Amino acid sequence: MSVLVNKNSKVIVQGFTGSEGSFHAQQMIEYGTNVVGGVTPGKGGSSHLERPVFNTVTEAVEKAQADTSIIFVPPAFAADAIMEAADAGIKVIICITEGIPVNDMIYAKSYVKAKGNVTLIGPNCPGVITAGEAKVGIMPGFIFKAGRIGIVSKSGTLTYEAADQIVKAGLGISTAIGIGGDPIIGTPTKDAVELLMNDPETDAIVMIGEIGGSYEADAARWIKQTGNKKPVVGFIAGQTAPAGRRMGHAGAIIGGADDTAAAKIKILQECGIHVSLSPAEIGDTLVKALKK
Repeated sequence: MSVLVNKNSKVIVQGFTGSEGSFHAQQMIEYGTNVVGGVTPGKGGSSHLERPVFNTVTEAVEKAQADTSIIFVPPAFAADAIMEAADAGIKVIICITEGIPVNDMIYAKSYVKAKGNVTLIGPNCPGVITAGEAKVGIMPGFIFKAGRIGIVSKSGTLTYEAADQIVKAGLGISTAIGIGGDPIIGTPTKDAVELLMNDPETDAIVMIGEIGGSYEADAARWIKQTGNKKPVVGFIAGQTAPAGRRMGHAGAIIGGADDTAAAKIKILQECGIHVSLSPAEIGDTLVKALKK
């Protein structure tokens, strides 16, 4: 079993023939991901990267049985691309695009939720990788070796850093989920953690958060309420961030006392999560947590 994507996932790329879509689709294909085609309106019937191009997602579902989509569509059109995928019956939608207008995402998130049984990851995320099986995103695949540690992260680069430390510690990754750093995202930390808690092939979870919002606190409280079935290591980025200033991600801004890194770290510790205070210590903290 794996979470969200695996070797059997039938992946399409929305924005397939654009520069970003082309580059990352090629990387995904080389990793071994089952990319069955892509969507670029007006270019249907042609071929790109030795894969068929479709005019619509519905056509891709009908002709290639696609069930997973990754979106490389400009911000002004990305929310429509998300809703088109949901309409067509895609079950896992991964949106890489950064900078989608907030009002657009509020509507798109509500639209996808109303469909039921559809998981939206992102936007502004690195994607999802089940190590050794499928890479549906922009992460450097060579870092991720197969194993039994799950990762949930708001940060792309810290996802890669954590994966590298986990592998160097002699462990490996089951699935890594980059949830995205925009203010409105499809799958919050708690929901992603729950997927990994319920995965029998994941033994422990690394949860990487940052200042702003309540995602990490919500996840930590849920973990405590459900009894900490698996060890969880947490890291919160932005410990020196000033209030009111956005730090990197659009959602990384301290709006109140509970949004600070210190407040989140305190909640994580109170909920029984093993907190790493430095990104350089995530791997060591995980090893110690597993020994306990």
